[in-house]
Amino acid sequence: MPAAHAAGRPRPNPLRPWLWFGAACLLTLPAIAMWLDAPGVHWTASDFVIMGFLLATACGLYELGARISGDTAYRAAFGLAVLTGFLTVWANLAVGMLGNEGNPANLMFAGVLAVAAVGALLARFRTAGMAKAMLAAGVAQLAAVAIAVALGGFEARELVLTGCFALPWFVAAVLFGRAR
Repeated sequence: MPAAHAAGRPRPNPLRPWLWFGAACLLTLPAIAMWLDAPGVHWTASDFVIMGFLLATACGLYELGARISGDTAYRAAFGLAVLTGFLTVWANLAVGMLGNEGNPANLMFAGVLAVAAVGALLARFRTAGMAKAMLAAGVAQLAAVAIAVALGGFEARELVLTGCFALPWFVAAVLFGRAR
């Protein structure tokens, strides 16, 4: 595990207030849009609860990464991995990455997230292992796209966009590789 902070105290995280404030603002936006009668914005109470849970989970995971290491590259990699996971879940719940949100092909992306999470746990959050876990998540993302291509029935633009989700996993792998 990265070197411990002096006297066992958590490392300061200057982004902490901005992170939580940004999450609160993001959760408030649909409420404001509904209050202004914006077309196409119709959230239920459960939508707000689910989004609140997703945002709190993402912020909490980033906080974990910030406590583990004060290294900027490590924090950036951890944050990027968390953001990619968050966007994957959000996209699949909202509209689905492949087809619509009810398409069973979207379950493959739970596997991508499992690769990242299990890899991080097996690595015990150490930089070299985290780099390998994020690389594996990127490869799993591309494998999901390859399986979708083999299954057929998906538009080229959604396959390309879904394939682009591998890029942040790979960038996180590079950043973890550079972290101390």
